[in-house]
Amino acid sequence: MNSAASKSIWYRRQQCPCGDWKCYITHEGDVEEPSMTSQLAKYNTMSTEAMVAPYVGMVFKSDEDAFEYYGNFARKNGFSIRKERSRLSPQLGVYKRDFVCYRSGFAPARKKPTGEHHRDRKSVRCGCDAKMYLSKEVVDGVSQWFVVQFSNVHNHELLEDDQVRLLPAYRKIHEVDQERILLLSKAGFPTHRIVKVLEMEKGIQGGQLPFLERDVRNFIQNRKRVVQENDALLSEKRENDTTELLEACKATKEADENFVYDFTVDESDKVENIAWSYGESVHAYNVFSDVVYFDTTYRSITYGMLFGAWFGIDNHGKTVFFGCVLLQDETHRSFAWALQTFVQFMKGRPPQAIITDLDPGLRDAIRSELPTTKHVISVWNILAKLSSWFSLPLGLQYAEFKSEFEALYCLEVPDEFDLRWNQMVSRFGLSSDKHIALLFSLRASWALAFIRGYFLARMTTELYAKSVDSFLKGIFNAQTCLRSFFEQVGISSNFQNHEFEEMQYVHSKTCIPIEENARSTLTPFAFRALQHELVLAMQYAASEMSTGSYIVRHFSKMEGERLVIWIPEEEQIHCSCKEFEFSGILCRHALRILVMKNYFQLPEKYFPSRWRRESTLIPYDDRNTQNGDDEWFQEFHSLTATLFNESSMTKERSDHVRRELTKEITRLLNEVRGMPPSEEVMDSTLSPTS
Repeated sequence: MNSAASKSIWYRRQQCPCGDWKCYITHEGDVEEPSMTSQLAKYNTMSTEAMVAPYVGMVFKSDEDAFEYYGNFARKNGFSIRKERSRLSPQLGVYKRDFVCYRSGFAPARKKPTGEHHRDRKSVRCGCDAKMYLSKEVVDGVSQWFVVQFSNVHNHELLEDDQVRLLPAYRKIHEVDQERILLLSKAGFPTHRIVKVLEMEKGIQGGQLPFLERDVRNFIQNRKRVVQENDALLSEKRENDTTELLEACKATKEADENFVYDFTVDESDKVENIAWSYGESVHAYNVFSDVVYFDTTYRSITYGMLFGAWFGIDNHGKTVFFGCVLLQDETHRSFAWALQTFVQFMKGRPPQAIITDLDPGLRDAIRSELPTTKHVISVWNILAKLSSWFSLPLGLQYAEFKSEFEALYCLEVPDEFDLRWNQMVSRFGLSSDKHIALLFSLRASWALAFIRGYFLARMTTELYAKSVDSFLKGIFNAQTCLRSFFEQVGISSNFQNHEFEEMQYVHSKTCIPIEENARSTLTPFAFRALQHELVLAMQYAASEMSTGSYIVRHFSKMEGERLVIWIPEEEQIHCSCKEFEFSGILCRHALRILVMKNYFQLPEKYFPSRWRRESTLIPYDDRNTQNGDDEWFQEFHSLTATLFNESSMTKERSDHVRRELTKEITRLLNEVRGMPPSEEVMDSTLSPTS
């Protein structure tokens, strides 16, 4: 079987620099083809070095080493070479090699077909006698190749550097370029457009590729038959592997009734789309369903399928896996099915917000299938596209543009964003750019000025984006089949959902009573975030207004003042920066006012349940929930939660509980193991509630 059909390769999708949404240039892992610039530098270095001409008696380890050396010499001197003759013997195998100038000999006379028009092509062969002949000898048991004849006398004009690179021997299309050419051709690009895209991608001037437009055309034509054969093999492999994947899902369901999966079939009754999730993922979603991150950046070249994965974040800031899907295509229909299935897996409960990449088909599907869910586009996905969109049209101005764009993203007032956006567009002359128009039309989904009023659970940070990327890279190793890929997803998701943060003591930084109160309630992840804001709150001054509201300013920065509204009878506080609405953590401006008001602890409403310690995911088993009685567990959970909170107040308490609890648990475990077995089975369920 062709190697392309026997190995599954996953690629991270990247948008083509041409700007076409349906054209994707893909890269495998971190492997990079040497750029055209580096290749030219290699040849320029070669040409500047003093290269010794071959001579009679020169020794090479192999005939291929000799051919490479002679080829480099030929390129430096304005011609190319070819392999002429070889001779064999029973003892030595191939023992003679003749390499000659590409214009050596004469073309055989061709007989013209009678009555047919025949184009008379002039041959480049002119009987040139430049050559290098080799003979193999075995010296002390080691084969060596000796130059036995060499001539560098040509009867034709030698070429200059800018001409010699166009000889057929040097017009090589490298493997990565071949792959891109085939992808662009499949997307419907004409040959001249493909050449232009490759030139843009390599950052070189027109006509400087190491091959010609006609080479690209010939390559595409010659590969059509091979591609068709490979497509047939891949189609067969995909059909077999998707069937195996479906069987793996069925087997998993039989072993674990909490596992869920669904699929669709096409007109030929073949598996088209398939999605799955795990019982622990469904449970995690029940606790942390407010915000979901849907990643669709990976596609399989082998199977032609798009991989989508749903993630969340727990109260310890850890990435939680909710489920995944393999889609036949990127149409509205496929994305709509994926979203419907996900909500079905999660017992009909849509998320409050969903974060995705910039994909029109996915955007439209979210609008139709999740009308009550806030759609947010990841700014990190947008930033990754800026270079391909704007680096060429802006040239040296691109770095300045990117800096301005990032500053605009951080603005908090919509009107100010619109004003400065228009100024930026005018300054860089981008008023007619389609990508600028697209980003502006979608600004309500990605710019901070428009999304800070929505709770996103700190999932728009670069740290979280890297966490998701790390999870995905962990499963996208080269897999031999979809079944092994399915197993790897299960292993990775199980690891993520059981990655609990150890009980730890976080040192005080302010000695303010609010800090002590927050430490006993929030998880270390959330507490550190609030502690950071509390430390910075000390750098702000507050001025009371006649309305009872406050203007809060940094002691040294004149800009960036915030309006804080305090409603004492309801113990409500609102800041114009909307940090609490955005992350669930009170901002430094609101904390400054609460400190001024002599608050020793925060109102309960400012300790959201999703950041509390008691919301921690723990291993569970809900297979017998219908018959279980969890009263004992509730009591146990209450006691352990109280012990956990009390012991976290000081380091001494924490160390004491850690030491004594280990002793007591070990003692109880030994006692239980020593009890006689009983035929009575206790039917109990440990199903924590948040």
